[in-house]
Amino acid sequence: MRLPIIQAPMAGISTPAMAATVSGAGGLGSLGVGAMTARAARAAMDEFGQLSDRALNVNLFVHRPARERADVEAAWLARLEPEFARFSGSPPARLAEIYRSFQVDDDMLAMLREAKPAVVSFHFGIPDEGKLRALHEAGIVLMASATSLAEARSIAQTPIDVIVAQGYEAGGHRGMFDPDAVDDEIGMMALVRTLVRRLDKPVVAAGGIMDGAGIKAALELGAVAAQLGTAFVACDESLANEAYRQALLGDAAHHTVMTRAISGRPARCLANRFTALGAGAADADIPDYPRAYDAGKALHAVARAAGEGGYGAQWAGQGAPLARAMSTAALMSALEVELASA
Repeated sequence: MRLPIIQAPMAGISTPAMAATVSGAGGLGSLGVGAMTARAARAAMDEFGQLSDRALNVNLFVHRPARERADVEAAWLARLEPEFARFSGSPPARLAEIYRSFQVDDDMLAMLREAKPAVVSFHFGIPDEGKLRALHEAGIVLMASATSLAEARSIAQTPIDVIVAQGYEAGGHRGMFDPDAVDDEIGMMALVRTLVRRLDKPVVAAGGIMDGAGIKAALELGAVAAQLGTAFVACDESLANEAYRQALLGDAAHHTVMTRAISGRPARCLANRFTALGAGAADADIPDYPRAYDAGKALHAVARAAGEGGYGAQWAGQGAPLARAMSTAALMSALEVELASA
């Protein structure tokens, strides 16, 4: 890396073209493959390899396997049924665990050991020692997200090389190891500084960083790099749909909320029809991640087919009002100039 800039993995939004452009510009491009099979992940990595010979970060979900709670899931689907009916649709008959945790995905492990990406990173937890050792033996640098000092200390006790300090202002899913634990909602600045002072491992800052001045501030706190996600959502290479882009570049950018109604885990999203729908739901009434996401995606698909884009997972951090619509190359160039001037 020539620049201390990591493009956040953003499963479902990042693309091989985006990651290749970021890495080619001197940063570290990332692919979120937690929602993919091992075969699909390898195809995305191969596409990156055709575009760039630079380093790639491959990000995995290490969530605890979902509990199948029939009564909770039936009640949740019944609650969503009027929203489906609004668009002449019906909710799924039952929910499925649509994403497989890396903790139990041996196919993904085997693929990564063979493909040997430069970096593998983890969200929602850390894999067992055997998986970490296998990846290290393949020459892969390892990173993991932490939202608290306690989680970071757990990471520091493993062979993982780098800790990503995810502040509460960050967009997308909170990396909490236990989504039902009390969240102290620590912001990026306080979290980064705490981890830098208390732990010996390198720390990457994530949350609310949108421009060169933000990157500089993170470095001043002691971070070795800054991870930016929302800043890349409006880029040309992003998979964000038009409704998502319009919301991000409009008034909705000023109103982000933490919700678990869409996926079953806390995640920061632009305020939209789905977040309003879930505002009154108790955490205990929402099915586990990613089973709840099965319903969320189905509702979004039905509404989108009817021309309504406000039920999507429009993940965004509190820095959303600073988002810029441009190519990834142009954004990287702007960030480099801003960082130098800061």
